[in-house]
Amino acid sequence: MSVQALYLQKRMSAADAIRVVRNGETVVVPTGVGEPPSLLAALGEARRDFRDVTVAQLLPVRKYGYFDAETAEHVRHTAYFFSGTSRPGGLEGWIDYLPAYFAELPMLIKRDLIPADVVFSIASPMDEHGYFSLALAADYTMAAVEKARAIVLEINPNVPFANGDCHVHVSQVTALTESDAPILEVSLPKIGPVQEAIGKYVAEMIPDGATLQIGYGGIPDAVVMQLTDKRDLGIHTEMVGDGIMTLVEAGVITNRKKNYHHGKMLATFALGSKKLYQFMHRNPALEMHPVDFTNDPYLAGQNDNLHAINGTMQVDFLGQCGSESLGFAPYSGTGGQADFVRAANRSNGGKSIIVLPSTAKDDTISRIVPTLSAGTHVTTSKNDVNYVVTEFGVAQLRGKTAKQRCLALINIAHPDFRAELKDAARRMKLL
Repeated sequence: MSVQALYLQKRMSAADAIRVVRNGETVVVPTGVGEPPSLLAALGEARRDFRDVTVAQLLPVRKYGYFDAETAEHVRHTAYFFSGTSRPGGLEGWIDYLPAYFAELPMLIKRDLIPADVVFSIASPMDEHGYFSLALAADYTMAAVEKARAIVLEINPNVPFANGDCHVHVSQVTALTESDAPILEVSLPKIGPVQEAIGKYVAEMIPDGATLQIGYGGIPDAVVMQLTDKRDLGIHTEMVGDGIMTLVEAGVITNRKKNYHHGKMLATFALGSKKLYQFMHRNPALEMHPVDFTNDPYLAGQNDNLHAINGTMQVDFLGQCGSESLGFAPYSGTGGQADFVRAANRSNGGKSIIVLPSTAKDDTISRIVPTLSAGTHVTTSKNDVNYVVTEFGVAQLRGKTAKQRCLALINIAHPDFRAELKDAARRMKLL
């Protein structure tokens, strides 16, 4: 049978396609805009027809009908990483959280430690060879494709066909549906003077020819904006966004100095504008790969001069980073921060850089603290953290004693809090 005949045989409405899901099963959905809105909307509308179905995903971007405490016994969400959509349910307890390094999610699926019965994903139109591209998020989804009993794709002409290990053949697909809605565009947070100051410090640390991993948020974007005078930067990251695209267009990112996958940008998911998604389409300089390839510390660390830039919410005197919760209350998730911190530490000439504003809540709370708030999830350990940057400077921690770390961090805290931090350090016998 031809690939076109297979396609037509498997095409159906979203309402029919969701019926491949059985009670008690887990549906794995890609990160962010890789989610298939028509399929998930149909599942939400029909949720009362199911029982004990779980939708597992990292960073959902739309609120579907199953984000509903009253019907959680029918279809519920499990978070690999919280977003504004899923966080309220996490705080109330009817959405559960699965802690894991982003890089290890595929391995957990392959070893049956995480269930993956069905895959729902958005995908590009089929090419002449019968392949679809899961360009917007290869992440853990490609591992789930290999394990799942059923694969259901939502085909959308606005999804780019990207290069890399992100392709599914029509013969693997159980059912498919079609949509043509624009892919959700995600804008970056606003950048203020604090973010600009931090961005300047970080930009000064990045040499020409460095390879970058850039996290999501206002501070990483502020760093990107101050790299326009750099030369021959490379990209090995988890997320490709508009900032990276802008530097490519400016001739700053060339990947010519990369010694690992020379000439290529590597990423596992995309989040940005319509222009970014168009930029990804059959771009020979960009490859989208599963997260156990992009985020593996050993593999990513083979890039010389790998500079990893990631944000956190709180750092204690020893350098422990609480990046995913506010005390015991979940906020985001483990994600790939520790993956790339370790990769940069392995890299010849690499730097792992943690960034954060020195205060929160209108300068009423210091983010540099003696100890993390009670119940805080430690995202990156004291033994892994190297550089910490606030708007007041840079603290370098690896190879430093507890007392040296404490003093370095107090020196980049907000001046209004340094006296009380020093008093706390004295009580802890660190000063």
